[in-house]
Amino acid sequence: MIDIKILRTNPSLVLESIQKRNLKIDLDALLRLDAERLAIQQELENLQAERNRVSKEIPTISDATKRQSKISEMKVVGDRIKNIETTLSETDEAYKLGLASLPNFLDPTTAIGADDSGNVVEKTVGIPRSFDFPIKAHYEIGEARGWIDIEKGAEVSGARFWYLKGDLVLLQFAIINYVMSEMVNQGFVPMIPPYLVREPAMYGTGFFPADRSQIYEVNPGEDDLFLIGTSEVPVTSYHSGEIVDVENTIKYLGYSTCFRREAGTYGKDMKGILRGHQFDKIEMVCFAKPEDSHRVHDEMVALEESIWSSLGIPYHKLNVCSGDLGNPAMKKYDLEAWMPAQNQYREVTSCSNVGSFQSRRLGIRYRKEDGNLDYVHTLNGTVIAFSRCLIAIMENYQNEDMTVTIPEVLRPYMGGRERI
Repeated sequence: MIDIKILRTNPSLVLESIQKRNLKIDLDALLRLDAERLAIQQELENLQAERNRVSKEIPTISDATKRQSKISEMKVVGDRIKNIETTLSETDEAYKLGLASLPNFLDPTTAIGADDSGNVVEKTVGIPRSFDFPIKAHYEIGEARGWIDIEKGAEVSGARFWYLKGDLVLLQFAIINYVMSEMVNQGFVPMIPPYLVREPAMYGTGFFPADRSQIYEVNPGEDDLFLIGTSEVPVTSYHSGEIVDVENTIKYLGYSTCFRREAGTYGKDMKGILRGHQFDKIEMVCFAKPEDSHRVHDEMVALEESIWSSLGIPYHKLNVCSGDLGNPAMKKYDLEAWMPAQNQYREVTSCSNVGSFQSRRLGIRYRKEDGNLDYVHTLNGTVIAFSRCLIAIMENYQNEDMTVTIPEVLRPYMGGRERI
């Protein structure tokens, strides 16, 4: 959520973000709704004040006829107050929904573009391997080795589900242990959060209302719970309504299974385990002072790069442009890893500085040196999304006999094995 004061005093700044993000939001209509809401509120307060004043006056009126006349007038005022309260409630609800649809302000260093074609490659690391044998896709290797069973996944759960088995599962746990060890050494506190959350957590982190269509809802009207699409949601919500100490940046490392409906992606990336309704992920979530958040963002991206560099996977770093940003982010970097069978780079991490967008919604504040309270800045970044990491390792480290060489940094976590 953006600062309402800025919306009222400098709407052009809000409009700039909307236009650069290529969004279709009627800001003028929202401003009119805000003015209407304030006018209704003022009328309500005037009528309430009048009723309070006359209510005190009535007992002092000695003339019965005049007293009854005032009582009748106040009944009319009371009815008017009830009607205005209903109108105000409806107007307020519409205004809050409109306000919730507004995106965050953009960081000045964010690339400007209409869609993902405007993303800017800032760095390329590693050289894609040259193969002297025909390259196999990860799903060909996985199915041949008995590691991936997409057919059974579809039979049991439907499209975009799969079973992982055998050595590929052991490899995933090796990645988990390696990444956890590296990140704990950087001061991150590991956390396994709830996978089901209430609506305020989804709203507070900015996934509602914009991305509601991507979220699985559990027993609507009964449990009113939602499956998380990322541990960012419950981990960021952990400090909801609190005043936190961010003299030293708070750093959490959330591990979770994630669930996404993938609405609007029919027919896209249907082969293999690149895009699914369920996957596991390790996510950084940080809480920082506003003046520290740019530095913290850079540090988080550097940690992502360090992990992927250590795995020996070629990647490039993208400055995600305005038209490809989600509403909460004011600046985001993606890492895209080289996938040999697809002959292209594919997204494997993202890291966003969200500023105070989430903390305003969730009520997470800190006390400044002058004693006043202000909203913290929140940041989040994927360290590893396991299905895509497994793809990158299988395809980049494949051998002609369909064995896969284990990246050196993972071998201590695989009992010293060099291949699977």
